[in-house]
Amino acid sequence: MAEERRDPRGVRGVGAEEADAWEELVDTARRTVSDGLVVGTSGNVSVRVADTVLVTPSGVPYDRLTPDDVTGVDLDGRQVLGSLVPTSELPMHLAVYRSTDARAVVHTHAVHATAVSTLVSELPAIHYMTGALGGAVRVAPYATYGTDELAENMLHALADRFACLLQNHGTITYGSTLAQAYDRTAQLEWMCHLWLTARTVPGLTPNLLTEEQVAEAGERLRGYGQRA
Repeated sequence: MAEERRDPRGVRGVGAEEADAWEELVDTARRTVSDGLVVGTSGNVSVRVADTVLVTPSGVPYDRLTPDDVTGVDLDGRQVLGSLVPTSELPMHLAVYRSTDARAVVHTHAVHATAVSTLVSELPAIHYMTGALGGAVRVAPYATYGTDELAENMLHALADRFACLLQNHGTITYGSTLAQAYDRTAQLEWMCHLWLTARTVPGLTPNLLTEEQVAEAGERLRGYGQRA
């Protein structure tokens, strides 16, 4: 077999599976904008193909991304695909892949979730879908974006969870597919919106679920949906 060509930086050509994954990644990134989870380029999305992490590039509007803009790094953060600079939040994405079995990660600045991150250290268990995220959603303490400190804070908050809030910043979720990671992001934003709405009713306090109720819902949700 002929040796794969690389340029002096170590960047190589894009494989068929990576090209397909990039197309889905761009569609998902655009959806975060159309669904109101981010403004401009404020969030980022990644997907893992073997030991390569495809990730949205820094500062490029998602509607301008093309099949030729594939951006990828290895698990140490060395760029192996494309010429665009990867997202500044790359340390968070790589930390998730190194520490979990994630195949996709979605980070947003969703407004209700970000609002909640400024109010509490943990999203109250306002709905049984908390169980789909592994349990109570914790808030990672604030650290400057793009830093190893933020990535470390995030990992602590993600322990045994599929999602967390980032204080005064936003959300991060992961899954076995981009669709699953995105759905978890949307569910988290919805639950934050629900809690903020419920707690504004004068004279009333929202009823919350117990840990046992959340755990039971989580077990049932694992078998939810159609089976192949």
